[in-house]
Amino acid sequence: MSNFKSTIEKIRALEAERKNILLEIDELRRMADSKAKALESEVGMLREEVKSLRLLLGADEEFGIDKQESLSSPKKKK
Repeated sequence: MSNFKSTIEKIRALEAERKNILLEIDELRRMADSKAKALESEVGMLREEVKSLRLLLGADEEFGIDKQESLSSPKKKK
């Protein structure tokens, strides 16, 4: 009988732990989504800043830079 009681207690403890872990996973997912959205916003602002600075400096015409190419991937300097 004591073996049966300990098994039931073990099951209850594991169910409680499972519930806590699932709650933690949900919170971590929300945090990851929030961080991803913040990074997307920051990258968008940085792209706009680059675009504005290039327009201000006339860098696109002066250096023959392709706007789409320069925004999508940085060029390697030789």
